[in-house]
Amino acid sequence: MTSVDTNQASAEWRIARTLYPLYTALAREFVIDLPAFSDLETGVDVPSQESIDQAEQWLLGVDRQIQVHQLRQFLQTTTLSSEAALAALLRHHIGKKERTDSDRDKIDFLLVQFFSHSAPPRMEDAEVNMEFVGKVLRPVLGEADLSIPEWLAPLDALILEANRCTSLNTLFTSRIIERGRKVKTSAGANFFTPVAMASFTRFSFLMRRVFFRLMHQDLNAILDGLRELEQRGVTTLDCRKAQFSAEEPVERLRMICHSWKVMFQAEYSSGQALAMLVDLRTAVETALTKSGAGKAKAAAAGAEVAEFEVSSGGADGSN
Repeated sequence: MTSVDTNQASAEWRIARTLYPLYTALAREFVIDLPAFSDLETGVDVPSQESIDQAEQWLLGVDRQIQVHQLRQFLQTTTLSSEAALAALLRHHIGKKERTDSDRDKIDFLLVQFFSHSAPPRMEDAEVNMEFVGKVLRPVLGEADLSIPEWLAPLDALILEANRCTSLNTLFTSRIIERGRKVKTSAGANFFTPVAMASFTRFSFLMRRVFFRLMHQDLNAILDGLRELEQRGVTTLDCRKAQFSAEEPVERLRMICHSWKVMFQAEYSSGQALAMLVDLRTAVETALTKSGAGKAKAAAAGAEVAEFEVSSGGADGSN
């Protein structure tokens, strides 16, 4: 075995040792039955070539059992999601000789996670350019030419369109996320080129920022609307479309929104909860419109009574 082969084997073993506790913890959480591997379990420092080969097959077998959504949920909630662990996962998946659509989606997610861990916490969107993204991802992508090919150009247009959205509803109905995914899935093997992986990382990171900004705007709009409705004397709302009751108490809705604010601090959230959030904002805005119309009607009626009283010389008809 040459020194190059030896170094590569050592690198593969280090990756396997890093991933073993992560994969076994994930398997416990999702009740996935994984075969034991004693050399990785005991942390053998100098494995045989046979152990290295077996470790590679063990990892590939585990990959086939782990779904993308499971990996996403686990890494966004576990303390094992370190920069080193994310780098090991990326090197493992990117380094595969044969990659599936599942590998592509896992790499796409992992790159954004790695970038988020490694990049400074406070950056303006304009700072997240391709040069900066390439620099942050260099440990996993290496040095690369980041000149944007024509087929990746639509991603910038989608980011600009997303930044013009004013709510989650407008983001979802514009289908920007689906259109971005279409660019990714149509890339085929080109997705695994460094410039494509860096471009999709930038796109997903900036889309995530838009997503969370709009989500918090929706929550604040709902809470402001509930406060306004209470001031108008409204105590219940018809929230059946948002999977609540036809007479949902305003106070309970406020408590739910505050609990959502805590829940949505995590980057993982279910699609059902987001759909409820969008529908609840619609319900609150509908109630505001109705109560506003009722308030205007009552004010108009009051004005008519006042006019009658003035013209008739008083409410009791006296002069």
